[in-house]
Amino acid sequence: MHPESLVRDHTIYACVMGSRAFGLATDASDTDRRGVFVAPTPAFWRFEKPPTHVEGPAEEQFSWELERFCELALRANPNILECLHSPLVEHVDDTGRELLALRGAFLSRQVHETFTRYALGQRKKLEADLRTHGAPRWKHAMHLLRLLTSARDLLRTGTLTIDVGDRRAPLLSVKRGEVPWPEVESWMTRLATETDEAAAGSPLPPEPDRARVEDFLIRVRHASALQTDPYDEVVQGVVGTRGVREN
Repeated sequence: MHPESLVRDHTIYACVMGSRAFGLATDASDTDRRGVFVAPTPAFWRFEKPPTHVEGPAEEQFSWELERFCELALRANPNILECLHSPLVEHVDDTGRELLALRGAFLSRQVHETFTRYALGQRKKLEADLRTHGAPRWKHAMHLLRLLTSARDLLRTGTLTIDVGDRRAPLLSVKRGEVPWPEVESWMTRLATETDEAAAGSPLPPEPDRARVEDFLIRVRHASALQTDPYDEVVQGVVGTRGVREN
């Protein structure tokens, strides 16, 4: 099965991410699309398994196979969790709605470690740019501040909100390079401290609900196996012709 056909024919959820989802879009912003597809269960019977992700077919489009998506979400991957909470949903079917209903099952205090670790890596890159070029990449600095704010609020409230709301203006000022680096750096440090403090009393559970997510995945795989699939028909035809297994 061609990767592009998996995205075209088996997508259960598709959304817009990036600046448009964050409420930080300008006239020059791209439209980043993300999605989740379910590879038909018979496709896993081959030696060559379906892809875990697919780039395209459209520009700025990226999709994950459901199992890989759930694995990453259970690990509290920031990009995946934010994808599940995009306010700009372009497509969702019944299975996709079940996935969205599981959003809370993926959230846990693990987000403190994953979001913070990712933010630390991004901050080191900004500091390297500052040493090498005399200035950081201001767009990246803006998104790091947004991520740290999102992590802090998630740990405080138990709810992940990715639209920046009334923080749009100050964040775009950072993107334009209008805020001196020492102020941006101080802002980052304060957010990191507040995130650590929020983690201590967070309403989130210590671990995600892996059993609930796995039950969903098994049901989806089982339902797919019961559907008539062109590949399934080919396999049945081959078995029927040979009758018995050849040694």
